[in-house]
Amino acid sequence: MKNLIVRYISRTLLPFVQLYGLYVILHGHLSPGGGFSGGAILGASMILYALAFNLSAGAQKLSHDTSTVLESSGTLLYAGIGLFSLIMGGNFLANKAAGYPLGTPGNLFSSGAIMVITLGVGIKVASTVITLFYRLIAGEEEQKSAAD
Repeated sequence: MKNLIVRYISRTLLPFVQLYGLYVILHGHLSPGGGFSGGAILGASMILYALAFNLSAGAQKLSHDTSTVLESSGTLLYAGIGLFSLIMGGNFLANKAAGYPLGTPGNLFSSGAIMVITLGVGIKVASTVITLFYRLIAGEEEQKSAAD
C-alpha cells in the first residue's frame, strides 16, 4: 500500500500496540488477558506493519525462519516448565507443589511459573498468527499466478 497517511499512522501506533501486547502477556496472571490475547495482539501488529508497508518489508522484520524458531521456543518453554514440575515431584505445570516461589500476591512476579507459561504461550501464538498470515498470502499469490 502506498498511502502515506496509513504508513504514518501505522508507524506511530505500532510501538504502542506492541507494548500493549507485551503488557497483556506479562500481566495475564493479574488481570484479564494472558498469553493467547497478548500473542494475538503482537501478531496483529506485525500484520499491520506488513499491510501498511508491504509484504517484503514485513518479512524482513520477522522472517519465516525466525517465526519458526519462535514457535518452537514458545512450545519448548511451555513444555519445559511442565517437565520441570514433573521432575520436582509435582504434577505437569504444577506451581507451588513444584517449589516455584509464589511471591507477594498482586505483584508482577507473584505467580510462580504462571508468568513464564503465559510468556511461552504468547510467543507461540504471536509467531503462529504471523506464519499463518504469510502462508495464506503465499497461497493466494500462487493461485493468482496459476490463473494467469
